[in-house]
Amino acid sequence: MESMYFTEEHQLFRNSLRDFLQKEVVPHIEKWEKTGTIERFIWNKFGEMGFLGISYPEKYGGLDLDIFYMIILLEELQRINSAGFAAAIWAHAYLAMTHLNAEGSEAIKEKYLSASITGDMIGCLCITEPFGGSDVAGMRTTAVKKGDNYVINGSKTFITNGVYSDYLIVAAKTNPELGNKGISIFLIDRDTPGVSATKLDKLGWRASDTGEIAFDNVTIPASNLMGEENKGFPYIMQHFALERLIMGVNAHARTQYALEYTLEYMSNREAFGKTIDRFQVLRHKIADHYTELELCKTFNYNIAFRLDKGEYVVKEATMSKLKSTKVADDAIYDCLQFLGGYGYMEEYPLARLFRDSRLGPIGGGTSEILREIIAKMVIDGKDYKPATK
Repeated sequence: MESMYFTEEHQLFRNSLRDFLQKEVVPHIEKWEKTGTIERFIWNKFGEMGFLGISYPEKYGGLDLDIFYMIILLEELQRINSAGFAAAIWAHAYLAMTHLNAEGSEAIKEKYLSASITGDMIGCLCITEPFGGSDVAGMRTTAVKKGDNYVINGSKTFITNGVYSDYLIVAAKTNPELGNKGISIFLIDRDTPGVSATKLDKLGWRASDTGEIAFDNVTIPASNLMGEENKGFPYIMQHFALERLIMGVNAHARTQYALEYTLEYMSNREAFGKTIDRFQVLRHKIADHYTELELCKTFNYNIAFRLDKGEYVVKEATMSKLKSTKVADDAIYDCLQFLGGYGYMEEYPLARLFRDSRLGPIGGGTSEILREIIAKMVIDGKDYKPATK
């Protein structure tokens, strides 16, 4: 399977990225986990290495590489055992920047996409609201056209990079009576008057800043509209396929890391005169988890291949997130158990893995919502179409 999707160049990239993370990121993880603040210097180092521009056009400083370089970035970020740090990176590079690249005007791309690739600017994507949750169409934030400006009022919550980012990609209703057909996407600078953010205290993902954001008569130029007015909902839906695949890949990567670490521990931990990897009940559970892991990896790589070829894989990506996050939670639950009391100690990696993994079935669309989306497609014959080609 590796040779089907990953070339020698991919493997060289993985090796260099793994070395970079060990040297430049891992020494700071414990500090960032405690403070909930990722220092800015690391963003510039990611930019210097080209890691933030993997998927973006060379015109703006990107590398324009195939999707499996992105897959490698996601997988390796999970191996350093800070899902919060990983989320800060991929939420910037593949949530905010995806919208910049797809819907931003040329002026927006030249200013914001280029600076995002170098790490000089950090972005966040603001869709979820306090009263809406996974109900995107139920958002209450509004954008009213007044002359050459839009005035935005409302709030967003659970926004990764929501406190320390430099710009915000915001969904708001420009025509509320049209429901989901009246949503538009805007770019807002952090220092625009009326923008405020409150940092949220989370169970896991501790290194990342997650914010609740308020917009109080925020006035922006009409040129900050991204794409066409009232086309925001299809834009959001189109990019959900990538977001869900990302979360599926994250899940299979942390599953693999957890299993590898646990197997190493089991091969050294002795009980009743033998290492615990010799006890059948534990061996068979490991066998089950590895089977589930390989099924998810194979499925996720296939979806990535198809997405890279231009297919609209929203159904499969939804299945990827639903299944892979469940597999990760189940495996990490057992891995913590296999470590016994040590699994419950913060100095061992399973405690953080356990907390961080639990967000998988919640963030980016709950598993309950995803099941209904899948049901609509496979039972009701719903056929979602991309907003743009």
